[in-house]
Amino acid sequence: MIRSLLVANRAEIARRIVRTCRELGIATVAVHSDADADAPHAREADAAVRLPGDAPADTYLRGDLLVKAALAAGADAVHPGYGFLSEHAEFARAVRTAGLVWVGPPPEAMEAMASKTRAKEIIRKAGVPLLDPLDPAEVTAGDLPVLVKAAAGGGGRGMRVVRDLDALPAELDSARAEAASAFGDGEIFVEPYMEGARHVEVQVLADTHGTVWTLGTRDCSLQRRHQKVIEEAPAPGLDEELRHTLAESAANAARAIGYEGAGTVEFLVSPSGRAYFLEMNTRLQVEHPVTEEIHGLDLVALQLRIAEGERLDAEAPAPRGHAIEARLYAEDPARDWRPQTGILHRLEIPGLRVDSGPDGGDAIGVHYDPMLAKVIAVAPTRAEAVRRLVHGLERARIHGPVTNRELLVRALRHPEFAAGRVDTGFLERHLTELTAASDDDDAAPLAALAAALADAARRRPATVAGRLGGWRNVPSQPQLRSYRAEPGGTEHEVRYRLTRDGLLAEGFSDVRLLGVEQGWDTEPARVVLEVAGVRRTFEVTAYGEHRYVDTPQGGHAFTALPRFPDPTARAEPGSLLAPMPGTVVRVAEVAVGDRVEAGQSLLWLEAMKMEHRVTAPAAGVLTALHAAPGRQVEVGALLAVVAAGE
Repeated sequence: MIRSLLVANRAEIARRIVRTCRELGIATVAVHSDADADAPHAREADAAVRLPGDAPADTYLRGDLLVKAALAAGADAVHPGYGFLSEHAEFARAVRTAGLVWVGPPPEAMEAMASKTRAKEIIRKAGVPLLDPLDPAEVTAGDLPVLVKAAAGGGGRGMRVVRDLDALPAELDSARAEAASAFGDGEIFVEPYMEGARHVEVQVLADTHGTVWTLGTRDCSLQRRHQKVIEEAPAPGLDEELRHTLAESAANAARAIGYEGAGTVEFLVSPSGRAYFLEMNTRLQVEHPVTEEIHGLDLVALQLRIAEGERLDAEAPAPRGHAIEARLYAEDPARDWRPQTGILHRLEIPGLRVDSGPDGGDAIGVHYDPMLAKVIAVAPTRAEAVRRLVHGLERARIHGPVTNRELLVRALRHPEFAAGRVDTGFLERHLTELTAASDDDDAAPLAALAAALADAARRRPATVAGRLGGWRNVPSQPQLRSYRAEPGGTEHEVRYRLTRDGLLAEGFSDVRLLGVEQGWDTEPARVVLEVAGVRRTFEVTAYGEHRYVDTPQGGHAFTALPRFPDPTARAEPGSLLAPMPGTVVRVAEVAVGDRVEAGQSLLWLEAMKMEHRVTAPAAGVLTALHAAPGRQVEVGALLAVVAAGE
């Protein structure tokens, strides 16, 4: 029996494992980097061990330090979660060599699937259909498009879709460099890229006595940069023959490598309905909650019981209903999915299962993945599950960095998604409409008006500020407040007066103020307006110059603008500023004085496990270069200057 477990991970999955261990009566030990010293996962475990440093390479990727931490804390087992060392066979061996229980598959099974190229050889022998790889040196225009992919690792790193034959050599080099940086292994391969394909996977669970469960299907087709964003179970629109083929192929793959524990076999399903093996992840998946919800299981608990030698029942429980999960990221989809940092002041999503990494008040830094939480809805039907998820996301209180919340809501409401017509190119194909300014032109200005009225209440003496209705009968001078919407930068200028006849707001012909209840410090103020005869309530929360306006129809974020902007806050023309805090990982072979072309890649920044290219804004001459590999930069740091023209 496992009595004490070290969780060799962080954030959401570490908290998820701790929660199950608490229910099973297992003590837990967390590990944390210096950046995570006060993170929720470190606070919630029974004990915590520091891993000195911030970067993953110095902390969560140090298997030797993790084993020492487990032994020092008296743990008798290690759960790797997902990511980091969860699929690292040598780490599993080190855990076992130290006399600890490894909560995962045998190292040999992990090695069999670790390289996607070697995995395909094994899977082919097991009779599972797959796409044949291409020799990069022999790819022709007739083979396009092709997918360049890292043989090791996952998460979309080292992956490129190539549609131009002339671009292939550069993309091969780029993918090789990113794979080496991310996984310590620069091996890549090329295979046909299937346009319009779906990403469907099968959850497998195998005990040490030969029983293998296949727990239905999941559709993970909605992806950005080859990383999943929305997942659901069961995968919609598959006929029974295809479901049977997927389940049988997944079980054959697991048996072929003597698999034990939880794992996932991933497939591409062509528009014609043919399935091809993609890869096997020898760990728990991020999207495992949707399978848990429809099967009524705790997959982490089952992992622990399998590690203790327990038998699975002969048959897996049948699924019921439909579950869907959305990944809430601190990122700006409209700006190349740029990750965001800062303080997450508040994170509340009512009525749904929320598996989160940070809590309100925690800092979102640059060292790790930008995922804040997974939001999961379950219902008897797919349509009801989608509706519940949208309802919860719209009513969420998310105060802090920009997130992808609005994109999630729009994607879930898109007619193609509602009809189950999704593929891996969905977000790329619809990104413009999913990130466009809202068609509801009145929503943001009205929210800005509510913010201005709340700010006015906060400035009033306590004796009269409790309810705006208490002083609205007194004529006031014209008031002017300006707010900038985040993201997007649209400025809203609010002009209003409070008269004996009520609120007079410029640009609002049919708005009546019913009252304001003041919020103290960071507590929300409550503004009640009657808009065209309909009573509307706005909760306005202030953190410094930031304002968050929450309504049942969605949330708005603003920055309160000063009356007299700083005229010196300007950058030299052609300046390339760091769009986010991060690390310079590569610099192109250019030097000061070289001529560069518009769009030419100059350097690459890594932040939150994603690489971002910094390109020349126009053709011209590189007059300054302040970047070198390994340099840490803050947002707004000057990286380079390109003087446009000859």
